[in-house]
Parts: sequence; C-alpha cells; structure tokens
Amino acid sequence: MLVHSRTGRWASWALFLVLFVPLFAVPLAVVVAASFATNWSGAFPSGPTVSHYASALRGEALQALTTSLVTAAVASLLALTLGTWAALAAQHLPAAGKRLVDALFVLPVAVPSVVVGLAVLVAFSQPPVLLNGTRWIVVLAHTVLVTAFAYQSVSAALARLDPAYAQAAAGLGARPARVLFRVRLPLLLPSLNAAAGLCFALSMGELSATMMLYPPDWMPLPVLVFTATDRGSLFTGSAVAVVLMATTLLVLLALSRVRTRASYR
Repeated sequence: MLVHSRTGRWASWALFLVLFVPLFAVPLAVVVAASFATNWSGAFPSGPTVSHYASALRGEALQALTTSLVTAAVASLLALTLGTWAALAAQHLPAAGKRLVDALFVLPVAVPSVVVGLAVLVAFSQPPVLLNGTRWIVVLAHTVLVTAFAYQSVSAALARLDPAYAQAAAGLGARPARVLFRVRLPLLLPSLNAAAGLCFALSMGELSATMMLYPPDWMPLPVLVFTATDRGSLFTGSAVAVVLMATTLLVLLALSRVRTRASYR
C-alpha cells in the first residue's frame, strides 16, 4: 500500500470497510438472503427455501439467461473489433482528428442509455435497414453502449506501447499486416482481454435501452428481473438476479485466466 505507517494502514482499512460494507456488501447480501426466503416480515428473512432457484434455472428464466449470454458475447466481440480498429486508426490521425474520434466514441456513454435506445429504435424502425422487432436491434444497442469502453481501453494501451517492437519488425522486412497480427495485437492482448470482460459485464447488466427494444422472443435476463419484481415476485426476482451475478462473475473469472496467460506471454 502507499500508506507506510501501521496506523495509517489501519485507518485506510477502516475507511474502506465503512464505505464498502453499507454501499456494496449489505445490498448484495440482502439480495442473496431474499433469494432463499419465502417471507420477510421482520428484520431478517424467514422460511428458507431453494425453490426460487429451481424457477430461476429453467423455462423462461433459462431462456433469458441464454439470451443475455449470446447478446453479451456478440456485442462484446463486435465492440472489441470496432474499438480496436478505431483506436489503431486514430493513433495515426492528427491531434484534432484524434480528439474528434475520442468524442464520437465517448458520446454513447455521455448520454443516458435510454436515449441511445430511443436513437437506435428511431433509426432502425424503417427501411432500408429495418431491425425493429428483431434480436439484432438489441445486439446493436448493446454494441453501441459498450464500444466506447473497448475503444478507451485499447487507446490507453496503445499510448503505453513501446513502438520499438513494431519498428524492429518492420525494419526486418515484415509487412504491415504481419507487424499488426504478430507484434502489436499480441502485445495488446492483456488490454483486449480486460476490455472484453468489461464490455461483457456491462452488456449483461444493461436494462434501460433494452426495455425499449427487446422483442418478445429475445428477452435478456435483466428484463426478466425487472418484470418479476414489478409483479411483486421479489424473492424469485432476487434468485434470478443472483444467477445473473454468478454467471457474469464466472465468465469474468474465466477471462481473467486468459488475461493472466496473456500477461506472461
């Protein structure tokens, strides 16, 4: 830690616990406790059961989980491809051009996501590109929302990347495409992996824009959590939310293993 004195370290840990426990740990613990309860009329839940998880892992909930995983995976892949390509291209632009590209990619996260959803809905509800009522409009909206994070992550990694490696490869006669795929992208692999994890997690939890766009046959899991709690099924909704959190964490843990190996490489 940056704090070297023992008293300062204890104070830092105490401040961390004071902020972390009520803001993060307690709300998550309440959701987990509610997912195992059948009643909550006092200070603590009662009637422990696992029946809510039986509902959260089959039928409509299982289909919604699959929808979220597919949407997040496709949106993350598209966002990572577009963000990486844009970051590599913007690196060779003049300062004014790079600032313009930065602003364009940050714009979707600078406005509320419901505005992005409305913009996508208006833009693709009529020919020549008619996506309204299809699953692709949901994937497109998620891609627009998360591409900024991929672009920023890759841009920051490129700023720290030593150009001597690419210059040495080019000096030895490697073509630009070979330099890109055999030198630059492998060096960027840890940052690409981190960007993919961030995009996936954000897509898995996206609700506002999705509520405006999803068709009946393509309902992601956050929408199911919202509809369940809106109908008063708080305990079932809590179980579905725990499944959503657990699935996202498992995917991020798997990606962290890939990131570790890429870092060693």
